[in-house]
Amino acid sequence: QESLVESGGDSVQSGGSLKLSCTISGFNNRCMGWHRQAPGKEREEVARIDRDRDNTITYSDSVKGRFTISRDSGETTLYLQMNSLKVEDTAMYYCAAGWQQYYLDGPDQQLKGQCRWDVWGQGTQVTVSS
Repeated sequence: QESLVESGGDSVQSGGSLKLSCTISGFNNRCMGWHRQAPGKEREEVARIDRDRDNTITYSDSVKGRFTISRDSGETTLYLQMNSLKVEDTAMYYCAAGWQQYYLDGPDQQLKGQCRWDVWGQGTQVTVSS
């Protein structure tokens, strides 16, 4: 049975760090990622590891340079290291898995990857106070 279980959420002060973990069971060879949703806002993809030759990693602009996504060699755990946390990082964080897709983007028809998400964890709360 496929499942994702997040842990590591906590309350921290602005500027602090947290490391989230996601235990992966029942599947492999999927693109994996972290999303977050703050109250009253839409769910946002913050970091993703593509299932391609280079395991391409993509971050949202809001977390680039502060968050790092990684996966253990056995692909049993996905991590999100979060540094220099800001109040606006406060949200429920979700681990997700999906199927790799590609599309042609822009006038140059550049090939880009994306993930069709189909398995979600229950979420872990991150609260950052000033």
